[in-house]
Amino acid sequence: MIVLERPQDLTRLRRLALSAQGLLQTQPFGRGLAGARRAISHIGYVQIDTISVVERAHHHVLHSRVPDFEPSMTHQMLLDRDIFEYWAHAAAFLPMADFRFSLPYKHAIKSGQTHWFKTRDVKLMNELLARIRIDGPLRSRDLETDASSRAGWWDWKPAKKALEQLYMQGDLMVSNREGFQKTYDLTERVLPPYVDSSMPSDDEFATHIFDQQLRCHGLISLKGVTYLRRNTSLRKAVKRLVAERLAQRSLEQVQVSGGEIFFMEAGALERRLPRLKDRIVILSPFDNSVIQRERLRALFQYDYQIECYVPADKRRHGYFSLPLLYRDEFVGRMDCKAHRKSGYLEIKSLYLDRHDFDLVRFVAAFLDSIARFCRFQGCEAVSLNRAEPDYVEAAIRSALENPDHKY
Repeated sequence: MIVLERPQDLTRLRRLALSAQGLLQTQPFGRGLAGARRAISHIGYVQIDTISVVERAHHHVLHSRVPDFEPSMTHQMLLDRDIFEYWAHAAAFLPMADFRFSLPYKHAIKSGQTHWFKTRDVKLMNELLARIRIDGPLRSRDLETDASSRAGWWDWKPAKKALEQLYMQGDLMVSNREGFQKTYDLTERVLPPYVDSSMPSDDEFATHIFDQQLRCHGLISLKGVTYLRRNTSLRKAVKRLVAERLAQRSLEQVQVSGGEIFFMEAGALERRLPRLKDRIVILSPFDNSVIQRERLRALFQYDYQIECYVPADKRRHGYFSLPLLYRDEFVGRMDCKAHRKSGYLEIKSLYLDRHDFDLVRFVAAFLDSIARFCRFQGCEAVSLNRAEPDYVEAAIRSALENPDHKY
């Protein structure tokens, strides 16, 4: 085991992790729709989220990595069957090529494991399947009726539960979306014929998830590989795989100053990494690079919590604060709201945990980043309510009020 104690060693680990996520490069996956396809294939999934104070997470994650990305491209990838919707550690879009690795969880749900609902209405589920088989795809809204007229299986609440159960256990797939209205169809009608739909063994699943995590994170912990997965046999298979690769010396382990152990490909620390740019990336709270909070603290000493689920009077940084990555460090967070009808982005608060850097260069990077983020929100102007520390607020406010600055 390599024990890393010097600050420059941790810096290299950070850059390795950020480079693997595609956050140090300007266009690591290309641009536009083609870039979005390559990005999701590389990072493995994008989490779907309903919060819309700024552009939703499943679009935001791709925007952070793909120049010229537009939110409509996610829908296009779903229609083109480049991606499919299912459960990763949360609801997500995943590469269609990885479809077979959704099967173990679907099989577990079908065999009785609880996801949402402890009880299931098998009769109603069979009726829904028969209807879809005969009449074609079904939208969840097609099941909605006047709540006072509840009549048999047409009562939309149990029908919606039955529809979700069929989706979670793999009989149905999402074939289309209109915002958050999903259209369901039989899996055999949605799944492209070239896609491998064979059930993977535990060892195959372990190899897939380990390699995928190693590719998109650069270095991983055992806990991180199976993040929020309750599959005991998968965890055991991952441990066996790690032991084998350590013995073969294709994998090496490092320990950071806090005691956490990470695994990486042999020789990864000697790789040439992208040069750092004076650039700020505004990330989603559900971004793949920050979602594992323990990993984030161990590697970056960045303590981040999303506070939309915290009572308002107990929030420290705002309802939906966005992590700020400057060069190769997480330096703060920004809580903002896109007022789309009036066309402006409101920065409610901006907090910098770190500010031991050149202020002029930081502000220039912030202006460039906020201009791109503003356009992504469909806004044309930016307002700032407050920032900490005070001298940073003064510098940013002055820059934002400069009439020569364009959004």
